[in-house]
Amino acid sequence: MGSIRIEGLGRNFGGVTAVDDISMEIRDGDFLVLLGPSGCGKTTLLRMIAGLLEPTGGRIVLDGEDITGTPARKRDVAMVFQNYALYPHLSVARNLGFPLRVRKVAKDEATARVDEVAQQLEIAHLLDRKPKELSGGQRQRVAVGRAIVRNPKAFLMDEPLSNLDAKLRTATRRELTDLHRRLGATFVYVTHDQVEAMTMATRIALLNRGSVEQIGTPEEVYDRPASVFVAGFLGSPAMNLLDATVLSARGAVRAEAPGVRADLWPGTTEDIDVVLGVRPEHLRPGIGTEPVALIATVDSVENLGSEEIAYCTVGDAVVCVRSPRPIAMRAGQSLTLTTDPEHVHLFDRASGRRLEWIDTSQPYDYPVSSARSLTNA
Repeated sequence: MGSIRIEGLGRNFGGVTAVDDISMEIRDGDFLVLLGPSGCGKTTLLRMIAGLLEPTGGRIVLDGEDITGTPARKRDVAMVFQNYALYPHLSVARNLGFPLRVRKVAKDEATARVDEVAQQLEIAHLLDRKPKELSGGQRQRVAVGRAIVRNPKAFLMDEPLSNLDAKLRTATRRELTDLHRRLGATFVYVTHDQVEAMTMATRIALLNRGSVEQIGTPEEVYDRPASVFVAGFLGSPAMNLLDATVLSARGAVRAEAPGVRADLWPGTTEDIDVVLGVRPEHLRPGIGTEPVALIATVDSVENLGSEEIAYCTVGDAVVCVRSPRPIAMRAGQSLTLTTDPEHVHLFDRASGRRLEWIDTSQPYDYPVSSARSLTNA
């Protein structure tokens, strides 16, 4: 078992709040990725789970046991650091076996366990080498192996792939994903790389300024971002975001902005200031009579090999369109872009939170005040 419950966890450094009242449930067997920009608090949160930093407030519960005040060495978790933290004077075998020697595991048992992990990670041929004789990828495997050999309840990883080149990073992502699947263990993994998060995680916790913006599967956070921040952080290019107004027009709920008209669904609504979002891959050339129309001028087109990205001006905003090559757009071209109404996202402009369309003619488990309305998700 390796479930972790975080309750109201916080950490201040002087007058700066690094982690602000975070609560979350990390389920047994999860591969939870803590994702966010530099300085958002993800590493601070991980180090508090590991016991390397003392929380200012809140508590951490591992499999029902409060470990908030438990020293790091007595927590049944294993940490893999960004720089691997291998002992340079010890061989790979002795680096792998070090956690077992600290726990006074019998020599024969420790040797067998080291051999088993080395075979599992395909580093058995490296056991007699020193860290300086290893490549970056091999050092990373040794660091992971040193964590595995303990059989901990949870693995905590702080950007372990950041020192690898792009090709090796891609291969190692697959190895870690396969390892998680084989072990069935709980992984908590810190990264600022959204590709790592989307390809490895069973769930993503997206952090911003010390708080959690959204927790969900990779599909949930990408397809239904809970805030403008999430929408703008995930995706390459990120979601197109434009200031707009939602209003009633000709029996439909419509979003309008300079160069934009989007008839979204039948009904009426009060006027609302919103941020309208559309993913670049959901935009395509269309005609002005379609429900969603963006009047655009193509500024430039980037060729990325298998796909192209067109940068367009819509009103005063820059809008990206991503499509398989050839994209059939050229610089200087004027055209109408369109998308399906279900691919239009709306966010409250003041709070930045996602808005959902609620049709109260259908039964709901909570009260709403009007026949049809937009409400915070």
